[in-house]
Amino acid sequence: MKVAILAGGIGSRLAEETETRPKPMVEIGGIPILWHIMRRYAAYGHKDFVIALGYKGEVIKRYVLDQADLAHDMSVSLATANVRVHRSSYDDWNIELVDTKLRTQTGGRIKRLAPVLGNSRFFLTWGDGLADIDLDELLAFHESHGKLATLTAVRPPARFGHLELDGNRITEFSEKPQAQEGWINGAFFVLEPEVFDYIDGDATHFEKEPLERLSRDGQLMAYKHTSFWQCMDTIRDRKLLESLMESDNAPWIANVRRENTVAAGVTYRARRIYRDDLEPRAVGARS
Repeated sequence: MKVAILAGGIGSRLAEETETRPKPMVEIGGIPILWHIMRRYAAYGHKDFVIALGYKGEVIKRYVLDQADLAHDMSVSLATANVRVHRSSYDDWNIELVDTKLRTQTGGRIKRLAPVLGNSRFFLTWGDGLADIDLDELLAFHESHGKLATLTAVRPPARFGHLELDGNRITEFSEKPQAQEGWINGAFFVLEPEVFDYIDGDATHFEKEPLERLSRDGQLMAYKHTSFWQCMDTIRDRKLLESLMESDNAPWIANVRRENTVAAGVTYRARRIYRDDLEPRAVGARS
């Protein structure tokens, strides 16, 4: 199943980070946030990616090409200039990079991907948000209801700390938790190809007319995700994500392999994400 990722926006609220690169290439722990997102999907077996490019799309192209060149163990003979590639972490990844033009809106970018995505169900998300979402459960939920579209509903991140009071005594203190009330669109969609018919053209914002029409038609369902979710809209957001990486406490990264495991009489499922391959890779400049 293909994974479409929108990576063409300018990211104006991250201006100091995005003057020379698109927002999905802003690094968290030395790795572009786009690559974190892709690794999450790959860990669940979804390794066919379609990336919608726009603003400074050449930066993403160059990064992918550098990964293809350099993300390998290799042997080099300086005498013969012979290079032997031994291993790559991305041997079974397929990445299609599609220029969807600079000023195209989100809906238009999705529609421009239609020829590549084909007439099949696909995942869709934005290139600036991370979550510890169980993609198997998301897909199973989508398959269970038979509608055209599923979006992941999340609690909005709180701007301030949360207090529970008993009179003047604080009984619970949480520093900037997820809000306990209200739901917002957290992306991480599963869509049927008929959704393309709800998009008029390049000027269409997917979050407006298409989702509104799908909702009116009874074709839009919400998968409720109550655990970690965080977008990267501001420098403050980036610093939060960076701090989670530095503390080795990034919720979107797991460190166990998905399998049926029996412990203390309880069967549970778990999955390795990409902890073993987390170290940033140096990439060289391309001439």
